[in-house]
Amino acid sequence: MAKTQLQDLPLAKTLAAYTAPAAPELVELHPDNAVACFACGHRCLVRDGRVGICKVRFNEEGILKVPTGYVGAIQCDPIEKKPFFHVLPGSNALSFGMLGCDYHCSYCQNWVTSQALRDPEAVSSVMPTSPAQLVALASEHGAKVLASTYNEPLITSEWAVEIFRQAKAQGFRTAYVSNGNGTQEVINYLRPWVDFYKVDLKGFSQEEYRKLGGQLAGVLDTIQRLFQMGFWLEVVTLIVPGFNDSEHELTALTEFLAAISPDIPWHATAFHKNYRMLEPDNTTVRSLLRAAEIGQRSGLHYVYAGNLPGQVGPYEHTFCPGCGTAVVKRLGYKILEVSLTQGACSRCGTKIPGVWT
Repeated sequence: MAKTQLQDLPLAKTLAAYTAPAAPELVELHPDNAVACFACGHRCLVRDGRVGICKVRFNEEGILKVPTGYVGAIQCDPIEKKPFFHVLPGSNALSFGMLGCDYHCSYCQNWVTSQALRDPEAVSSVMPTSPAQLVALASEHGAKVLASTYNEPLITSEWAVEIFRQAKAQGFRTAYVSNGNGTQEVINYLRPWVDFYKVDLKGFSQEEYRKLGGQLAGVLDTIQRLFQMGFWLEVVTLIVPGFNDSEHELTALTEFLAAISPDIPWHATAFHKNYRMLEPDNTTVRSLLRAAEIGQRSGLHYVYAGNLPGQVGPYEHTFCPGCGTAVVKRLGYKILEVSLTQGACSRCGTKIPGVWT
């Protein structure tokens, strides 16, 4: 549990007005008004008047208060940007996020929202809204998916579920874009309401995860649990030179995924200098292709190289593992061609796992 008191946090007074009691499934009462929180793998024991590591879930007289009723960022994106490559190709996702994170990654691309309660330079606004307004906005923009992203969605799961209940009732699909630092309790809580889950597997070293504020073992457990429980799962690794790009580490990472299922799509994406990590060079095309080749050698059927459109050859496309036909061709986030018949290769009939219609 973080020692910082609630009143010491930036934005605390504003955000405290947008809270509600935590879901009963995600808390456990302890003596002296302390509350255990199960929204993320930190499993904070939050004492009265204190906040959890995420800095947005806090204890008020023995009641764990959690975010609700606002967004810190919202945008309509191609589903491929999340990235989901085996979900409704060419469709849009209404992407929304709140503030806060249980990690403090020095290369975070969404640091303005995720680190708003840690970094005074991360100046974020609070936009009040309701689930009905967000669902209506998705409909207005022709989106097929609502995605909780931009901050870590696990720590704001009650709000996401409130939105997703209404979204699914109106025929929308739903998604989490997450660091994967979950618990059995939160994944059980999400299962009826979340269709698609992207995990950012940041490497395969506990030492690296410690620097980011996490635990590798918990993320690996979450990946296994998500697959076993039937979420549609895709995994992304940002390839950071000198941080997580050794052949040994990438081999271990991709062999772990292939052992769960060779059909889990794995996206190796290019690092660009950002936020506080300015020392490593940007990921080169050659390094990205090398990572993708390692994933294929490990037995993964669907390996993608991202963030460098038009430069990574076949690794933007989806190929049938049966006959080698390109069943989905892409250029960046743009769909060029789809050769699927009822989710199967149009040439040989091999089933291609995913949600295609």
